[in-house]
Amino acid sequence: MIATIQYNSKKYQIDLSQSLDISIPMRASKSNVNAWYVDPPIIEPVKDGEWIATVKDGACINFNNIFFNPHAHGTHTECVGHITEKVHSINQNLKQFFFLAEVITVAPEKLKGDFVISKKQIQFALGNKKRDAVVIRTIPNMKDKLSMQYSNTNPTYLLEEAAIYLKEKGVNHLLIDLPSVDKEKDECELLAHNAFWNTSGKLRMEATITEFIFVPNTVDDGTYFLNLQIAPFENDATPSKPVLYKIME
Repeated sequence: MIATIQYNSKKYQIDLSQSLDISIPMRASKSNVNAWYVDPPIIEPVKDGEWIATVKDGACINFNNIFFNPHAHGTHTECVGHITEKVHSINQNLKQFFFLAEVITVAPEKLKGDFVISKKQIQFALGNKKRDAVVIRTIPNMKDKLSMQYSNTNPTYLLEEAAIYLKEKGVNHLLIDLPSVDKEKDECELLAHNAFWNTSGKLRMEATITEFIFVPNTVDDGTYFLNLQIAPFENDATPSKPVLYKIME
């Protein structure tokens, strides 16, 4: 199905049947991707005495409880409420779901024993392009990102200068294949989060950060339309399903 989208006075065509899902599914497993020192997610049937809410155990339905942390257990989208005293809801602040996006691939640099993403790298990858969303794929880009246990591993992170650059360039939606845009242990400075959401000035309420994506190597760098799908949680963050669509020539 071909759809025509008019965006910023320009018309684009996309094939809705050719979606590129860049989310990581959540599983009740120790091999589920994980960060922030929490146990794996749990998906289990409701139990009432001897009654178990699964069809295989004699019930007429499958009826599961799910216990998870959106920040720790998979692809999630968060708003400024993640780091403010007043907890703003992602469901209240993300009201548009289609964006012109640029996929870029970055090889993290070594800095003082850490691997980081710098302003210079993003500046080089984006050039003079103006995009509402930027999708960052880091390399190496192996499938082990789907099951990585990140706690206490000091993963790659975004330098504050890079977050400032993205904000000043007008990028409202930042997506990255890491557990956080910030360093795992930084004494709660959260430099990239604070810079991107402009917490020292007027809060960027419409801006979002999506972490724990996975962009397959079959997806080329370039311009796409992004459909940023979220679950309607009244919370600072929610599980999400970002989907890319190629723009037809």
